Amino acid sequence: MPRQRPRGLRPDEKELWSRVAETATPLHRPAKPVASPSEEASGKPTPPARKEPIPSFQIGSKAATSPAALPQPAAPPLRMDKRAFDKMKRGKSKPEGRIDLHGKTADAARAALTAYVLSAAADGKRLILVITGKGRGKDDTGIIPERRGVLRQSLPHWVSTPPLSSVVLQATPAHQRHGGSGAFYLYLRRMR
Repeated sequence: MPRQRPRGLRPDEKELWSRVAETATPLHRPAKPVASPSEEASGKPTPPARKEPIPSFQIGSKAATSPAALPQPAAPPLRMDKRAFDKMKRGKSKPEGRIDLHGKTADAARAALTAYVLSAAADGKRLILVITGKGRGKDDTGIIPERRGVLRQSLPHWVSTPPLSSVVLQATPAHQRHGGSGAFYLYLRRMR
């Protein structure tokens, strides 16, 4: 049996329904605003008013990005003594150990870093310098872009996952005298 279309409401039924709807209190706020009678008559909802004007854009040009529009990574919480952290950030602390990961693949660098950090922690070292390098050239903007400085980008993730997360208290970019943005300080937990 074919399905029948609903007949719709007659004008007197619409009036009765609107009176009943006015006396009801909603359980939840409506997701969409209720259409006004003028919108129902025209059949087209009026677009909401814009708060900000849309900047002009030409096909083929790049969209302007403001620094406020780009998401900023949250600084990791401080898990070490603030005084020691400030001294380390200013480059006043001398690293007790150093590992250079230049020229290694990501897998080889992660394995070497894990072995070195665990060994340094077992030896009682507190501050080590990890040199990742800044990466070659500029960022790739091809179809599948490749990030610049894969080791530099990956190191914070590596030290925040096991087995290094149990040993490393803080990872922060090094001071300029120790390599700047191409190196990291790792402050290790006291093991003894």
